[in-house]
Amino acid sequence: MLDAFSRSVVSADAKTAAVGAGDIAALRQYVAEGNKRLDAVNAITSNASCIVSDAVTGMICENTGLIQAGGNCYPNRRMAACLRDGEIILRYISYALLAGDASVLDDRCLNGLKETYIALGVPTQSAARAVAIMKASATAHIGETNTPALGGTKFRKMETAQGDCSALVAEAASYFDRVISAVA
Repeated sequence: MLDAFSRSVVSADAKTAAVGAGDIAALRQYVAEGNKRLDAVNAITSNASCIVSDAVTGMICENTGLIQAGGNCYPNRRMAACLRDGEIILRYISYALLAGDASVLDDRCLNGLKETYIALGVPTQSAARAVAIMKASATAHIGETNTPALGGTKFRKMETAQGDCSALVAEAASYFDRVISAVA
């Protein structure tokens, strides 16, 4: 797994050069935005079980055959596996967001995931749809676009650093898109 610092060093080493001024400027920006990055990861991890269960519920509402006899979320152990997989995917996305690098997501989560799902008979379109729903929820938490009207009685306001988080929202969205394209 590479973080922003390791990636700069590896890149410079591959070019047999010192870390350049552009890399140093990017690292300064990475450090300056550190609290926002930590808040974004906290927003995901603090709401992980809700994000995953809502995504699986949404996926099932769109395809009720998944919970009927013979469906891929029937019986309970298959539903539990679906929820477990969603939490694992979300965990690796949070790792990638924290590191500012997708290598941990690619290496430890996505490598061979589609092939495994196909071998197990998991409908990849449904898995991709659940990840898309997780993306919408997680990016809403990061960008603080979730509201009491949308959250109802379960709304929880996160204490976050002030400022524009659109770059982190876009970064997190790109990690979800990686997962979607890997399984679809």
